[in-house]
Amino acid sequence: MFYQKFNLWDEYPEATLTAYVCEQNVKVNPRPAVIVCPGGGYSFVSPREAEPIVRRFFGEGMNAYLLNYSIKERAKDYAPLIQVAKAIKLVRERAAVDNTDPQKIYVIGFSAGGHLAASAGTLWNLPVVRDALGISSGEAPEGINRPDGMILCYPVITVGKYTHAGTAKNVSGHSDICELTEDDIKKFSLELNVDSTTPPTFLWHTVEDKTVPIQNSIMFASALAEAGIPFEAHIFPKGPHGLSLCNEETSDGNPHYIVPHTEVWTDLAVKWIKDF
Repeated sequence: MFYQKFNLWDEYPEATLTAYVCEQNVKVNPRPAVIVCPGGGYSFVSPREAEPIVRRFFGEGMNAYLLNYSIKERAKDYAPLIQVAKAIKLVRERAAVDNTDPQKIYVIGFSAGGHLAASAGTLWNLPVVRDALGISSGEAPEGINRPDGMILCYPVITVGKYTHAGTAKNVSGHSDICELTEDDIKKFSLELNVDSTTPPTFLWHTVEDKTVPIQNSIMFASALAEAGIPFEAHIFPKGPHGLSLCNEETSDGNPHYIVPHTEVWTDLAVKWIKDF
């Protein structure tokens, strides 16, 4: 494994992308790539949803990249969205160097990181993103920041009814969820931004999630179906919010995070990527 860290944006030094790829002298076929977006309500970046996820997908024959993005008061003004867009652009530009298949670049996100990953797939063509990446000026090609697929794990999707309050506040820049306007809800509720350019999606959630209601995934799946976007969705009966790999490795000593029946999500996601 070859390890390298990249700074994504001078104005946001905390925004980094760490690459975990095959050694450059190893001759293998081009690999799919996953960009991992941990959760944390845009208040912190969860370590339980970071390197363990990277190791799991790297072990399945993929290049893996870990995104550290802006949080708290620095998460407003679409900053995390621009950062994940820069990350996708960088991975695609480095495809030959890292032996990545440039047509198989996926984002995988957990909870608020799922909101960020879903934003990457639904808001990738916003003018603010195009300007930040130099697409509007012709410095970068169209679609260079669009992911080829999304893996959304118990994601926050909406900032309306059924939202996670901390995520909604931080991503919108408001101090109280009651301050959100109708325009905010339209901008940051991703089920309202699905269209024909949204990439194929794999998503999963649990019925027992009391932190991010299951309706988030159901609304997004419904929007994908309405737009004719291919997707695979799994609703598992057991497990609290924040399951990560659902096993002892990511349990942090909490037995409630060990759910063998739900642990199968990783195998299903890997097969979805490889068979797509």
